[in-house]
Amino acid sequence: MDVVIMPDKARMGQAAAAAGGGLIRQAISEKGAANVILATGASQFEMLEALIAEPDIAWDRVTGFHLDEYVGLPITHAASFRAYLWQRFVSRLPLPLREFNYLNAEHNPQAEARRVGKILRQHPIDVAFVGIGENGHLAFNDPPADFETDEPYIVVELDEPCRWQQLGEGWFPTLDDVPKHAISMSVRQIMKSRSIVCTVPDQRKAAAVRNAVEGPVAPKVPASILQRHERATIYLDPAAASQLKGKK
Repeated sequence: MDVVIMPDKARMGQAAAAAGGGLIRQAISEKGAANVILATGASQFEMLEALIAEPDIAWDRVTGFHLDEYVGLPITHAASFRAYLWQRFVSRLPLPLREFNYLNAEHNPQAEARRVGKILRQHPIDVAFVGIGENGHLAFNDPPADFETDEPYIVVELDEPCRWQQLGEGWFPTLDDVPKHAISMSVRQIMKSRSIVCTVPDQRKAAAVRNAVEGPVAPKVPASILQRHERATIYLDPAAASQLKGKK
């Protein structure tokens, strides 16, 4: 795992997108297609904006997968990750994606996890774009995360710190409005990705970043598992990197 600290959020997003874009182009060059995972949330704003602008990507050869989604939330809700991905990324690409596999967890999340998981098993991931939560979560795998399941997607219970984060980012009016369950890509499935591009801005993530980068690998800090991935890079702004001992 490598750590890259950029001078501000905009350049952090640009650096992550440039790296990810290069990996997508490489996959298309090598095998004629690429498979990617996309995260959501406030941490991905700058990266997604820059990724859309990356030149010379044959997006019509790219298949995308949704990282996680709330259970019971309609696509019309302001916090819907399906809506987020369509509005902030998929609909804005210069070429339509070959396919994007959204998670619809409104009615039968277990069946939906199996359905999209079956598709994912047939598409080895070239690049996973992810973030780290304030509680150290990876996707919606809150602590203590399941490091053992081989299921591509699982239905998880969201812990209170995770739900407070969603409230604090302005996605919901009250804590009671934040769903208590979600479909999440599993930790093992994320780790199967050929490369991982992890983008983490803001002071509120600093302790989680420190624990994930410099602490032991343990389910209580789910993102710490990235230490075991040979091609994972974490892109930080100075605020998110502020508690790292080795920060520049």
